[in-house]
Amino acid sequence: MTRTQQAGFPVAHLAAVWLFGCALTGLQLQVVLITLFVGGAASLAVAAAVLSALSVAALAGAGTAARAVVPLTRRRHGRWAWAAGVHVLGTSGAFGAAAVHFQVDHLENSLPLYPVGGVCHALAAASFLPGVRVRLGALGAAVVLAGGGAHVAWEARQPPTLDEWITANGVDPDLLRVGDPPPGYTLRALGASEDGFGVDYERPASARLHLGVARVGHDMRRADVRGCPVPFGEPVHCTDDGGGRRLLTYEGGYAHRELRLRRDGLVFTVTLEGAGDELTAARHILTTLRPATDGELGGLLELPTR
Repeated sequence: MTRTQQAGFPVAHLAAVWLFGCALTGLQLQVVLITLFVGGAASLAVAAAVLSALSVAALAGAGTAARAVVPLTRRRHGRWAWAAGVHVLGTSGAFGAAAVHFQVDHLENSLPLYPVGGVCHALAAASFLPGVRVRLGALGAAVVLAGGGAHVAWEARQPPTLDEWITANGVDPDLLRVGDPPPGYTLRALGASEDGFGVDYERPASARLHLGVARVGHDMRRADVRGCPVPFGEPVHCTDDGGGRRLLTYEGGYAHRELRLRRDGLVFTVTLEGAGDELTAARHILTTLRPATDGELGGLLELPTR
């Protein structure tokens, strides 16, 4: 046997274990998901035990071909010890990777786990190869892989930045506009999406004011030539408030007022639920419109991220 052939056997051996690990990781993942969905924890324990026994048996059978490179498999019962060691170490690494992957994207795409599971099994098999340097190399690679997974898991647990939240939730940045809070009012962002943005203005002992921002045409209700909604069941009074604003007064079961302004393809609507002097505050909001600052949008980070 030439030196080239001798050097190629370990590589082929690890490649075969890697392929086995890829297939086994995919099978294990599907068994776990299906069993949890159908039968619960007890069924999962039984399925895991059966699958582990079959996997070890399959590895032990393949261990016959590993005798040339793995001295342990030449001993009595050595193939079973090698198969059990590779299975336990490889499966532990694969499920650790699955836990990290679940934190990152909740297993929406499980395909990247298959080659990672194969790598875990290959590293486990490498730890049984002869030679201190080979085993130290396998241990070092396993430490690097575990450290990388721990770092990815730590990053996944960190709260998103504002830009990350906006991108992840598909928010239209052009909608993120507010007016300066009137005297005595505080501003609180309520939510944002690709369709709209909303904030509340609050003051003690006063009814809240709500500013909604949407694209022109997003409101599908019928409107007349002035842009005023056509009444449907309950009266709606529409008057010119000056400065391009329109004041809508709704009567009936939910009596309230809306002050609207169209500008730059957007519709800004301040909803007034009280009957006091909130109209002056609403006008102040619509005359001081500007892009919202990061501090004013901070409340969005308390909302779920897609």
